[in-house]
Amino acid sequence: MSALELAQWIQGTGWASYLRMSAYTYPIILASHLTAIALFAGAVLATDLRLLGVILRNQPVADVVNQLRWPKRIGFLLVATCGILLASSKAEEYYYNTFFRIKLTLFVLVAVHALVFRGSVYNNAASFDQARRIPGRAKLAAALSLLLWISIACAGRGIGYIEPPLDKLHAYDGKTPGVGRSADAAN
Repeated sequence: MSALELAQWIQGTGWASYLRMSAYTYPIILASHLTAIALFAGAVLATDLRLLGVILRNQPVADVVNQLRWPKRIGFLLVATCGILLASSKAEEYYYNTFFRIKLTLFVLVAVHALVFRGSVYNNAASFDQARRIPGRAKLAAALSLLLWISIACAGRGIGYIEPPLDKLHAYDGKTPGVGRSADAAN
């Protein structure tokens, strides 16, 4: 099964079709996604800016990092869950969307960032409180984190500005996007 066929299958599932066609559920999930992004982004921003020494200088680095760890995890879980639901409802359209592909690539880079810096920076924050200065590695981790998450937000906004190629959409009937092919068009 190709990636396009998988996207078409996902979009054609009953729950994805329900989300796409729902007058209330889709907007509620979208609003939840955006609210969770704001909460998650705030926690990431506070953590990264503390590691950079820009804010909360009177607070121990370990306290800031540790106190925001669970809010970030919960926020990310909510963002990811809502994002997956939203993407599944328009999976075929997003398959053709350059910004969606960029966003997925950036998520892979976030995972690499976590693998590289989790042990030496985020799980080692207490050692920074003993040092006179926050190590360059921690500042690099924070700067890259900010760059990646801001790029993800920008790519996410860009998704809405790319129109799918309607002539290629399997679920397009020639009249209304997302309705499905008519019997005549399928033959």
